[in-house]
Amino acid sequence: MTFPNNTSDHQVETAMELTVVMPCLDEAETLATCILKAQQWMKENSMRGEVLIADNGSTDGSQRIAADLGARVVAIQDKGYGNALRGGISAAKGTYIIMGDSDDSYDFSKLTLFVTQLRNGYDLVMGNRFKGGIAQGAMPPLHKFLGNPVLTIIGRLFFHSPCGDFHCGLRGFKKSSAEKMDLRTSGMEFASEMVIKATLLDMKICEVPTTLSPDGRTRSPHLRSWRDGWRHLRFMLLYSTNWLFFYPGIFLMFTGLIAGARLIVAPLSIGSVVFDVHTLLLMATAIIIGYQSLLFAVFSKTFAVGAGLIPARSSIAKMVQYIKLETGICTGLFLVVAGLSGILYSFFSWQQSSFGPLSPSTALRVVIPSITATIIGFQTILGSFFLSVLCLIRKANQGLMN
Repeated sequence: MTFPNNTSDHQVETAMELTVVMPCLDEAETLATCILKAQQWMKENSMRGEVLIADNGSTDGSQRIAADLGARVVAIQDKGYGNALRGGISAAKGTYIIMGDSDDSYDFSKLTLFVTQLRNGYDLVMGNRFKGGIAQGAMPPLHKFLGNPVLTIIGRLFFHSPCGDFHCGLRGFKKSSAEKMDLRTSGMEFASEMVIKATLLDMKICEVPTTLSPDGRTRSPHLRSWRDGWRHLRFMLLYSTNWLFFYPGIFLMFTGLIAGARLIVAPLSIGSVVFDVHTLLLMATAIIIGYQSLLFAVFSKTFAVGAGLIPARSSIAKMVQYIKLETGICTGLFLVVAGLSGILYSFFSWQQSSFGPLSPSTALRVVIPSITATIIGFQTILGSFFLSVLCLIRKANQGLMN
């Protein structure tokens, strides 16, 4: 259900510069204050715009409050913070969009810095509460000193984003830029998705100071600290396959290969500690797990590019273009043959001792590397086939888009 405001559709279509989008779920206590502040600011600054309430199923009369004040109300059926904002952004008629919570924690009477930077050509203008000021009691200590800083540091590290406050709820952006981002998340992680995708797409991003005040509601907020914090972290990990798969895989393989190569020759003594075939077995395990992690990095990056989730500009994505099925099969077969040759050599050595007891320290120095090479060889062959399937899907998707 949509409650139209008093402006005709023709006027809106031809004259709209700004849409202020507010997600709403039972915000009757504070909604009017937020709407009036935004409308007053637009009036004072001769801004041609609208206030749009993306209602997510309120049962406290929020829709009627908004409609009576001349705001446009769009009903969003699918539950969730992200769903509400995506619906509101889709319905917005302004060239620029400023989004903010309707709990009166953000000051909609101070939007000048956001609009100025949008007019200067920035695609995304983020508010920064740590620069603008956080009022006493506005943010729980857990969020202020742990959640927001840690998640922001992770986001800056993983994606090289310039943002110093990843989760500020007051932000402005071009509608055309939001459409390019192709935002998809349904929950609170929507805030991270917007920053990450804008960064990956090399959009122009800047920050402006903004304030955060205690919200004006008497009920508890919809935010759930640990659940929503995990959803943000999970999204960052899923979008950064380098940190989730590639870097751990490289570390495990490098460690396993270096230490394993030394232990194949002979035991290693450091003081009274002796590293022998038991440690060699652990290093072989590290190599196998590390290689599997690298394969997952390639698979996930290929899928993400093919699905349009990330741009095809990473080193892994470019490398995949030069990997052929035949190359993977030949490499895998070489490793399998090498591994089976070592196992066969061990069998003949055992035969020469009449299949009697063998020295573990001697025999396992051949058996462990041989088994490791055989496993990695089969992983390479199977992984090459799976990668080819992903590339076919990617090409099919590109064909449909073209």
